[in-house]
Amino acid sequence: MRARHLARASLIVIPLLGLLAQHGFREYPYEENNPAPVPPGFDEKTEWAFARLRYTNGGSGGGFGRRGRGRGRWATDYPKADRQFLQGVRRLTRIHARSAEQVVDLDLDDDDIYYWPWVYTLEVGGWNLSDRQAAKVRDYLLRGGFLFIDDFHGGYEWEGFVAGMSRIFPDRPIVEIENTDAIFHVLYDLDEKVQVANVGVAMRGGTYERYDGQIPYWRGIYDDKNRLMVAICFNQDYGDAWEWADEPRYPERMTTFAYKLGVNYIIYPMTH
Repeated sequence: MRARHLARASLIVIPLLGLLAQHGFREYPYEENNPAPVPPGFDEKTEWAFARLRYTNGGSGGGFGRRGRGRGRWATDYPKADRQFLQGVRRLTRIHARSAEQVVDLDLDDDDIYYWPWVYTLEVGGWNLSDRQAAKVRDYLLRGGFLFIDDFHGGYEWEGFVAGMSRIFPDRPIVEIENTDAIFHVLYDLDEKVQVANVGVAMRGGTYERYDGQIPYWRGIYDDKNRLMVAICFNQDYGDAWEWADEPRYPERMTTFAYKLGVNYIIYPMTH
């Protein structure tokens, strides 16, 4: 079945989910990495919203919620990447998507993550999880939540990521996502993969950020029913592709693939 037919079939399911019982829009002006205007409709109640996980870096006190001023790695590309990606989602699909992101902090409200069935995070080579927070993320995922992980590179950051993820799922393997998996075909057929690089590397004609990060990987963790719960883009940087989509020097091929993959990664958990 081609993408145009899948679009009709998959998006029919989405209205059945109903409008999310969403908490209000939150801003973190002292932690913004690349500011962008707050768009109209930023607090609209919609069927889907881009949720970004707020966490602490390794050695900074343990946990997802960062207190006080100063930008943590959770805010890389925030909020411009989120808002420009959302423009694409609203133009390319019939998903009723909110125009602005939602920052999710497990320490701010113990149940906040459950309001957001799709969560994005990045720069996880140094994330730092307490036992309570890891248990909360595990419960969220097993209840049907979806976590999209992006923008970390090389062996050192992989080890740091695995250390954090093993606290969430000590008994579930991280595996390569097969090309035949529905997540690569739910709307766009993504048989030909593109390594998406950060803006500096891409505009110099490169594709990888670290000497030991030359090969891109699309990995994941599945539940007992073979539903993908965690989608891991390693040695890649989709956030930069969304953030710099308005930069003529950023490669169009990377931007196009980043938007297509992002859209597939939204529709998959809404339909599986």
